[in-house]
Amino acid sequence: MLTSEVRPAEARFELTLAFHCAPALAGIKPADLIALPGEGDETDALLASYSAALAGAGISLRPLCRCRSRCLVLVYRRNRLERQLEQEEVARLLEQDGYPLAGGLEAMLDHLASRMAGSGGFPHEVGLFLGYPAEDVEGFRLHRGRDYKLCGCWKVYSDVEGARQCFRRYDRCRAALCRRVRAGGSLPQMFR
Repeated sequence: MLTSEVRPAEARFELTLAFHCAPALAGIKPADLIALPGEGDETDALLASYSAALAGAGISLRPLCRCRSRCLVLVYRRNRLERQLEQEEVARLLEQDGYPLAGGLEAMLDHLASRMAGSGGFPHEVGLFLGYPAEDVEGFRLHRGRDYKLCGCWKVYSDVEGARQCFRRYDRCRAALCRRVRAGGSLPQMFR
């Protein structure tokens, strides 16, 4: 795989990654979460191939959960995600949810994966991994997803103008990366 001749499945996979994960791939966001078709060896083969191809750029693709014929994959830059999770308010919230802070990133990702696979509902603290402001993650929990000030990439309860600027930056990044992929660019080549 990942030859100069891109197969249709690879082209779809790259465009899907570019559209849903551009900010994380470009390093302006610590992580993005994407749902991929979870059945079949093709998804697993593409994940393995792109994980290996993007690893040199510090980009990881980690399946967190397989449920109902889909696979939830966290696309992240390790250093960026570690810095995000080390922020005082973020660490405090994760600790409240039982995350093993002293165990490092892998232990926290394992804990997130187990929470996703559990039957307690979707773990809203995933927003902390995705770079959402801690105040907005707390606001979402407190208001149960209602009474937000702005809805975009996430529901905003605190800094509306800061969030608007962030959403625009993410949109520009997504558009630019998708343009490059549609023009024949390869993600592994772009992020060497």
